[in-house]
Amino acid sequence: MFEFNIAGMRTFADLTKELLAIAVPGLKAIVVGEAEPLSHNLSLETKAELLQRWDEDTPKITEYFNQVPEERFHERFKLFGQYELTIINHIFYFIDNEIHHRGQGFVYLRSLHIEPPFFWDRY
Repeated sequence: MFEFNIAGMRTFADLTKELLAIAVPGLKAIVVGEAEPLSHNLSLETKAELLQRWDEDTPKITEYFNQVPEERFHERFKLFGQYELTIINHIFYFIDNEIHHRGQGFVYLRSLHIEPPFFWDRY
């Protein structure tokens, strides 16, 4: 895989692996009440593999999120065996972390003279 980075930021592939390592495993852990340790070491080596996994995980995020009853949002949960917050705060972290890495992705695209998609364009 191409190892392009800017100013010491992780590659966008590594940022994407982090997002994939958190979203579905995190929500699944909240739903089933158990968690594996967090690991960003996903065996995804190509852009095609990353995109395929992203497409596969997207509906799973909705599926697991819809299984979390609203009354559990203020329940404390130790995610990945180490991060103890309320469930809603874990979900906010997932969202904030993705926004942060999306911004880094925009920096990468602009550095390659590629106009990023409008941030509000979801499709």
